[in-house]
Amino acid sequence: MVDSSQLAQSKSIHRETGKTFYYATRLLPERVRHPTYVLYAFFRVADEVVDNPNGSTPAEQHDRLIEIREAALGREATDDPVLNAFSELRGRYGIPDEEIERFINAMRTDIEKSRYETYDELESYMRGSAAAVGVMMTIIMETDDTDAALPKARRLGEAFQLTNFLRDVGEDIADRDRIYLPETTLEECGADPNDIERHRFTKELGTAIKREMRRAEDLYREGVPGIKYLPVDCQLPVLTAAILYADHHRLIRNLDYDTVTETPSISTVRKLVLVAKTRWYWMWHKDPEVVFAKVSEVPVIEEEPAPRRPGDLLPTG
Repeated sequence: MVDSSQLAQSKSIHRETGKTFYYATRLLPERVRHPTYVLYAFFRVADEVVDNPNGSTPAEQHDRLIEIREAALGREATDDPVLNAFSELRGRYGIPDEEIERFINAMRTDIEKSRYETYDELESYMRGSAAAVGVMMTIIMETDDTDAALPKARRLGEAFQLTNFLRDVGEDIADRDRIYLPETTLEECGADPNDIERHRFTKELGTAIKREMRRAEDLYREGVPGIKYLPVDCQLPVLTAAILYADHHRLIRNLDYDTVTETPSISTVRKLVLVAKTRWYWMWHKDPEVVFAKVSEVPVIEEEPAPRRPGDLLPTG
C-alpha cells in the first residue's frame, strides 16, 4: 500500500515540475488522482537522470536508468520511496512491463540522441515516452473499453509532448543541446538548424514550427474523441488537460512562432479561466469533442461539402 510519505513526495514532485498537468490532475477523483501523483513522480525521477546529469557520464546515466527500470518492475530492491510506490501501483493495476521498458528506453535515447532526421523517428521516440505515459494513465483510470481508449490515449500523449517540444525549442537547445524539430521539416521549410543553435529566429524556422504545430493539432483531433471511452469521472479532467496544453498554441501564434528566443508560459489566471470555461461547457454538453472545439485553441477543420449530383444543379419549381 502506498503510504502517506510516498504520496506526499510524489505530489510535491508533480506540483513543482508539471504545473500545467497538475491543474488538471487536481480535478481527478481521488481514486485516480493519488496514483497519478505517483506515476508522474516516477516519470520525473527517470527524466531527471538525463535532463540533469550532475556530472554523470553517459554510461553512468544508462546504469542509473537500468536500476530505475529494475526497481520499477519489482526485480530489485530500492529505498527510493517513489520507485517503491510506483512498483506497487504497477502490480495493483497490471501496468504491462513492456510499457515501462518502452518508457525507460526512450529516456536512454535522450542520453545519446539529440537530433531527429524525420518525424517517423520522432514519433518512435514519443511512443516510448509520451504515448507510454498515456497508456499507463488510461490503465489506472480503469476504463471499461481499453481497446478503444488506448490508441486514442497514445495520440493525445503525443499531442501533449509535441506541444511541449514546440513551446521549448530555444530552451531545449540552450539547456540540453536538443532539437526535436525533424530535420526533414527544417529542410523543406528552408530553415537552418544552426540558427536554432545560435538562438537566432528566422521566418523559415517560424514556418517549420507552424508546420509541426499543425501536426500536433491533428494529434489532438485524433486523441480527444477517445476521452469518451474513459470513466465518466475522468473525462472532464483529461479534457481540461488537453485544453490547457493546446492553449500554448495561442501563445506560439502570438509570438509569430518564435519559440527560439522566447518560451511562452500560460499564466495562472489564464489556467483558472480555462478550467472554469471548460467546466461550464461540460455542464451543458458532456461531449469531449464539442467542448474541445468550443474552448481550445485548436482550429476546427470544417468538413468539405459532399460533391453535387448533376440533378442538384437543375432549377426547381
